[in-house]
Amino acid sequence: MHPFKFSSLALIVALSLQAGAQSMPVPATQTYIGFDANNYPGDEVLPGLRKQFAFAGYWLTNPPGADHNPWIGKRDLLLRNGFGFLVVANGRLDKEILKAQKSGKSPAAFAREDAAIVVAAAEREGFPPGTILFLDQEEGGRLLSEQAAYLLGWTEAVAGSAYRPGVYASGQPVSDGKGADGKPATITTIQDVRARVAAGQLHEIAFWVAQDACPPANGCSIQSPQPEASGTLHADAWQYAQSPRRKSITQSCGATYNRDGNCYASGLPGFPIDLNVSVSPDPSHGR
Repeated sequence: MHPFKFSSLALIVALSLQAGAQSMPVPATQTYIGFDANNYPGDEVLPGLRKQFAFAGYWLTNPPGADHNPWIGKRDLLLRNGFGFLVVANGRLDKEILKAQKSGKSPAAFAREDAAIVVAAAEREGFPPGTILFLDQEEGGRLLSEQAAYLLGWTEAVAGSAYRPGVYASGQPVSDGKGADGKPATITTIQDVRARVAAGQLHEIAFWVAQDACPPANGCSIQSPQPEASGTLHADAWQYAQSPRRKSITQSCGATYNRDGNCYASGLPGFPIDLNVSVSPDPSHGR
């Protein structure tokens, strides 16, 4: 192999191009803003919301803490108003998984039952094959063994259907003991899940990252941060503002939220929302 040789003129041109490239601003990635909420906003306000948001979270199960699901039957109306989707299903808390385990049902079996219910709901709602269904993993940090068995049992079951598995989980670093160098280490839930998927050679999972700490988030603002700033690479969506805000991690952006701590859509002061950003106007590919 012969080394490349540059003439003096070629070298000058190359250095000039390099200097020009370094001085040129890097264009921002095209982004789209969406909202999610446990409550359905109401049919009559969808046109106004669509002027602000490209996509909406869409529950296939009862949202956390709810005894019914107000989103059921609303997909066609959202679609007619031009919304894309983040399709989500409620996950299980550790205490629920342990309770089922004590009754003789393994976390994986519990997960497969729940996944079958979610897949059936997605079919009834008319979501096309290939739609990403996100499992809402509310508890963060490194997963306990039964939590991991449930989560991965769920994603593997969905991967065996016509749909694609996804996980909504924390991208906020938390303490994780000490690393190999003896220094304090941190981990995010998504890092933990990705490592388990790789170790088990399991199906690929899409991620919807929750990281509302300011920074990298900028609070309740429709001028969203760039998706790669979340700290989680290759996430399909980033939830960068939550209602109500967590005061301990949002001091620097607290003024962007309402005085009651919630984030509200313009023109809807009584409807608290979470804000999300994605490089796709339809992060679940659910249209």
